[in-house]
Amino acid sequence: MASYKFMFLVPNKIYISDAVRSTLGVAVENHYGFAAILYQKIPPITEYMQENLEWIRDLEGDVFCVVDTMDEEAKKYNVDEVGLTPITMEELSKKTLEADFVVAYGLPYQLRELPSMCADSRTVATAKTE
Repeated sequence: MASYKFMFLVPNKIYISDAVRSTLGVAVENHYGFAAILYQKIPPITEYMQENLEWIRDLEGDVFCVVDTMDEEAKKYNVDEVGLTPITMEELSKKTLEADFVVAYGLPYQLRELPSMCADSRTVATAKTE
């Protein structure tokens, strides 16, 4: 069985923990898992999350902090206190090109509320059948 490289791109804070677990999940399945945290300060680190980060690195993966997309406070916390690997957007684009699968994990924070039809399952079902 071939091993694939997965890159999870995480623009929204509420999905960071899930994306790290998914990164670990693909690494445990004998693939290479990478995650890139964009814009956000990672939530307060727990012992469980720290173990996940260490395990990802043990399995030849990594979790990156895209430093040129975040403010100084978030950058300092993510890199110095949590220990995420700093990476620039340019470096991330090169790593993403090396990946076999790129997963945009979760939606970015929305400034506007979605139109009501987006949440209406009948609209989606109707659109698929037409």
